[in-house]
Amino acid sequence: MGKLRVKEKNISAMEQTAMRVSRVSIAVNLLLSAAKLAAGILASSGAMVSDAVHSASDVFSTILVMIGIRLSGKEADREHPYGHERMECVAAILLAVVLAITGWEIGVSGLKKIAGGHYEALAVPGVLALAAAVVSVALKEWMYWYTRFYAKKINSSALMADAWHHRSDSLSSVGAFVGILGARLGFPVMDPLASVVICLFILKAAYDIFRDAIDKMLDTACDPELEDALREFVLEQEGVQGVDLLRTRTFGSRIYVDVDITADGSMTLREAHGIAERVHEGIERQFGQVKHIMVHVNPC
Repeated sequence: MGKLRVKEKNISAMEQTAMRVSRVSIAVNLLLSAAKLAAGILASSGAMVSDAVHSASDVFSTILVMIGIRLSGKEADREHPYGHERMECVAAILLAVVLAITGWEIGVSGLKKIAGGHYEALAVPGVLALAAAVVSVALKEWMYWYTRFYAKKINSSALMADAWHHRSDSLSSVGAFVGILGARLGFPVMDPLASVVICLFILKAAYDIFRDAIDKMLDTACDPELEDALREFVLEQEGVQGVDLLRTRTFGSRIYVDVDITADGSMTLREAHGIAERVHEGIERQFGQVKHIMVHVNPC
């Protein structure tokens, strides 16, 4: 019961961290969207207005992340005896889809403008739109690194997906900046051309997020480096003479471990059980992302 409470505290702390980061994200995106929309309208910049819409879509994405993380933190029940961690993967998949749609629309819009020609008919945006683009790039890059830091800290795929959404918005703002600057310098085709390049970056990010989430839903094994670290740790425990089998699988943002160890065959059941308990508790202490361990003892 004590170990269960510790695990629940850890999950609760992770959820609180994710919620705090998400609330900061929503507040920043709302303010940034309003500022970019005002700058786009006042400076006659269609690129900046589109960029404002992109920032506003990040609010919806972050709400998806919050829902996914909240659901994944629910305790196990009769219908879901292994917990709800995979709901975070579902949120990451939805975010990848939203990100892909956003990138696709940016790319298609840019291609249509390139194919349409008549660049001289486009309005030349004002300096205010250029300044708004610079502020947006700086702020969204900061949001990317801020969210990425905590996503890695709590091993959250949904929060990492949200970080990449911030990066896509930063890239969109770079495109808006290039386009606005190009239009002001007499090269309006730079705006749609930059949009097409940005589209490719966003689609690549969406694909990486989608693949990572799918891997975690399919019980994919952990990295060899982590498995090697687990094996070395088990072998260091008192009474363990060998490791016959070690298997791992990802379950959402958590890890399940099955390990068969070798011990002295002349031990009593109580002594062998004590070794298994030390291995079990040691792994939980040393590897925070491990949710469940099954230890089987084979006689030497």
